[in-house]
Amino acid sequence: MSLPADEPKPPGRVPRAGLHHLAVETADLDNCVAWYTDFFGGTAAWTLDIFSDLTRGRLPGITRLTEVTAAGTRFHVFTRSAAYAPPHPDTLQFQHVCMTAGSASELTEWRDRWQQLFASGNYVFARPEPPTEIVVDDDGVSSFYAYDVNGLEYEFTHIPAEAEGR
Repeated sequence: MSLPADEPKPPGRVPRAGLHHLAVETADLDNCVAWYTDFFGGTAAWTLDIFSDLTRGRLPGITRLTEVTAAGTRFHVFTRSAAYAPPHPDTLQFQHVCMTAGSASELTEWRDRWQQLFASGNYVFARPEPPTEIVVDDDGVSSFYAYDVNGLEYEFTHIPAEAEGR
């Protein structure tokens, strides 16, 4: 779709933007940090309990935040006070986050890892549902879906063309 001739054009140069972190709100910070470090093989890098006016304005009631670094990703896991009311379930939010795997066999490893951690009984899951089966579409793309301890949905995928640099 192109812009009509009389519409102003957006500026030509687009600045680089990369993903710095994924913020994950949780009701149980310790449970969530433990699961993210164990599932993704990461470490808790640092924890904050003092926040700027900007952060308190954007995240009312924030009490603690821990950065978990894992699988090439930073997860900012945070909790809010009981006085904070979460948004209505019909509020538009991200539906899921997709993580890429280096190979189709790594997908099986991720899925097996989720099942092992669930079976350990060490974590409380908001949605204690097993991960989906791994499916392969017509283009050879493999994927499965699973929930974290908060009930947030993750997709894990392997795209052969991307892995091969195509």
